[in-house]
Amino acid sequence: MRALRILLIVAVVLGLLFVAVDRIAVHFAEDQAADRLRTTENLASTPEVSINGFPFLTQVASGELDDIKVGIESYEASTGKGEQKIRIDDLEASMKGVRFSDGYRSATASEATGTALIAYDELLKAAKSESTQIAPGVTSQVVGLSDGGNGKIKVDVVSTILGNKVPSTVFSSVTVRDNKVRVQAEGLPEFGGVQLAEDRIRSVTDFQQTIDQLPGGIRLDSVKVAKDGLEITVKGSNVRLAG
Repeated sequence: MRALRILLIVAVVLGLLFVAVDRIAVHFAEDQAADRLRTTENLASTPEVSINGFPFLTQVASGELDDIKVGIESYEASTGKGEQKIRIDDLEASMKGVRFSDGYRSATASEATGTALIAYDELLKAAKSESTQIAPGVTSQVVGLSDGGNGKIKVDVVSTILGNKVPSTVFSSVTVRDNKVRVQAEGLPEFGGVQLAEDRIRSVTDFQQTIDQLPGGIRLDSVKVAKDGLEITVKGSNVRLAG
């Protein structure tokens, strides 16, 4: 009995040591992964990286991690317009089936899903926020975007007609296609009885914003209007994390 008791104690101690070593190893790996992600994606701050699943060391030995969570506070995505960027906030992504290669210098996730936020002030940069002539004596510009309720964006427009400022509002639907956020008015603004061609009006009220070169090559999947901006979902396969 005494020998069995000693054996059990040794087994418990070894088990605790393994857990301690495993947790130390995972925290070290998370810090290293966060630093590398900051460098490869040229981030302003270090992202949060969480490696889930236990034990970590046996996952490393197999060459594949089950699940990695990544949180990036702010990311500058490409708009497809030269050096112009658009800020993506609170990007949170879940990476599944992360496999290593090239001596653990490269990592690729079999699939990734995530969410992020595009603030209205960032999206406004894509709109005609500068005064645009839409007819002789008539100029118009988008001056604000906000949550319009019922899944629509409220688009505030100010037009100048023969020197008189005429404010108006339209409610627009938002869709995603080919990594572009598209905003389209469901009704046209009033211009004090002045008749204007629909295509000229929509040249101001309707616009689109390309959001490209997201981390690891993930792409836009869907969009939802929210209080502080557009909540987007992203997804991808064979997503590169490093290397």
